[in-house]
Amino acid sequence: MKKHPIFTLVFLCYLLSVTTASAKDSILLLGDSVSASYGMQQNEGWVHLLNQQLTEQNAPYEIVNASISGETTTGGLSRLESILNKTKVDHLLIELGGNDGLRGFPPKLIKNNLLQMIDIAQSKNIPVSMFSIKIPPNYGPRYTKMFEEVFSTVANEKSIKLIPFFVEFVAVKPDLMQADGIHPNAKAQPIIADIVREDLRKLLE
Repeated sequence: MKKHPIFTLVFLCYLLSVTTASAKDSILLLGDSVSASYGMQQNEGWVHLLNQQLTEQNAPYEIVNASISGETTTGGLSRLESILNKTKVDHLLIELGGNDGLRGFPPKLIKNNLLQMIDIAQSKNIPVSMFSIKIPPNYGPRYTKMFEEVFSTVANEKSIKLIPFFVEFVAVKPDLMQADGIHPNAKAQPIIADIVREDLRKLLE
């Protein structure tokens, strides 16, 4: 049966759209409650909102959210290898360390966990970026300084991109925070999505 030219054109357009959709890079986000929509529905969280924006803008990448509330760098390290073996990952984005700091974990432990995660990804030729993390000042200036220096030190040692702490802008505004003073509320999520979108644009494009 002879195929109509219009049918052929439509079919080719379909193949192109499927190929384009499947060609998106996957950014694996390994994070904690700040990225896991703590205290709200998943579709209210900044990761979901950002992925919606990326789809609307036909961005060449999307975020695969592997964040878990309460996650530490130790937990992230224990999960990473399995995730990478099961999931297509083109870039690893680490957002961990906050819970370590809030629990007073030794900075040396946090650093070693982050270094190991980066090593695992880089051994599979996966580029890595990392968010800088900050904790409330009530842990004392000495520990706070040591904690925050971990991230810049690791980034320098591994020559990876260190992204500014994306919650810092909303953390100083009580109306954008939940009652615990640690987690951004639903009102803050679109703001965070915009901040991270710009960071990713600079990082990847």
